[in-house]
This record gives sequence, C-alpha cells and structure tokens, in this order.
Amino acid sequence: MVHVLGSRILLHPTDPDRSRAFYGQALGLAVYREFGTGPERGTVYFLGGGFLEVSGRSEEPPSPAVRIWLQVDDAEAAHEELRAKGVTVLRPPEREPWGLVEMWIEDPDGVRIAVVEVPDDHPLRYRP
Repeated sequence: MVHVLGSRILLHPTDPDRSRAFYGQALGLAVYREFGTGPERGTVYFLGGGFLEVSGRSEEPPSPAVRIWLQVDDAEAAHEELRAKGVTVLRPPEREPWGLVEMWIEDPDGVRIAVVEVPDDHPLRYRP
C-alpha cells in the first residue's frame, strides 16, 4: 500500500486570473500557499481535508470527467451566497434518494462542482 501523506487536485485553467477569482473570491476558499510569479503562478487552496491547486495555463478546459465535491454545513445558505456572488448554479440544492442534499455549480472552465450537505440523520454522520 502506498503511504499517502497528502493530496491535492491540480487544475490548469484556461484563464488563471479568472479561476483564482472564482475559487478565492466567489467560493471564498482560504489560501494554503502561493508560489511562482506572473499570471500563471500557483495558488493552493484549502479544501477541508485536501487541497486544490490552480496553476499554469491550459489551452483547453479540463475534461468533463473532472468533478469536485465540497461538503458544506448548509447547502441552502451556500446556494444563496453563491448566487449573490454571480456563481453559475447548474442545479439548486435538492435532497437526493441517497439522502444527501446536493447542489451543482461550475467554475469558469465548466468544471462541475458538487456542493453537498450531509443531513444529521444521514449514515455518513454516524456508525451503526
């Protein structure tokens, strides 16, 4: 087994400044560290138990297979806050058949982001 000490998602956006504004200002993710200089410099954001690194530049947006999952305390409050900041909401919060409350948004390159609330009565909150 590989002993993993840390992890992060790496995104190479088509417009790094626009993506940093989205993740840092619209989503309000806290900065873990920054590195390099210029428009393609790297910014690493905290993602709960992991990190999101926005660095470099790509001519093409990330694959539609790339998704990000963010857990929040209150999906409805997150929905209102993100809408007010102009974030593209693909689907407002809904309770899914599997019990989670999920909302879908997208970043400036179209990366789909699940914003998820784990209700108090959901099995993820306790061990049987």
